[in-house]
Amino acid sequence: MLRVSEILRVKGNTLYTATPDTSILQALQTMSEQDIGSLVIMEHGQLAGMLTFRELIRHLHANDGNTGSHSVRSIMDDAPVSVSPNTGFEEVQRLMLDKHARYMPVMDGPTLMGVVSFYDMAQAIVSAQQFENNMLKAYIRDWPSDSESAQG
Repeated sequence: MLRVSEILRVKGNTLYTATPDTSILQALQTMSEQDIGSLVIMEHGQLAGMLTFRELIRHLHANDGNTGSHSVRSIMDDAPVSVSPNTGFEEVQRLMLDKHARYMPVMDGPTLMGVVSFYDMAQAIVSAQQFENNMLKAYIRDWPSDSESAQG
């Protein structure tokens, strides 16, 4: 069964973070420049929350497109659902669907290991299906014909 640790290994270890006191404008700039949909919010070395484009859009809509002088703390999800490196991808899928979460921090105890996204999950599933498909095709190609099995 595919585990979160395998998805993170393939994905790589680049991680973008901010603090709760980061301005919303700075967070928006970082997300735009890095082409990412979320920032992990860390405070004193601990996970404090997640900021995704969903929270940014809600804030911008409520404030007529103005970020104001607000900090990330005022709009972040301060209780994000997280998973462990040993969590199976089926459980991550279920959690993402149940919680409407596109991004999930991966925690090994108190240590942040990375973030898995809905996109990462889709990519992992497609890769696993492609591998299985290739294995089945190879197996079928090597299937003995009737004449070979009758001679044996």
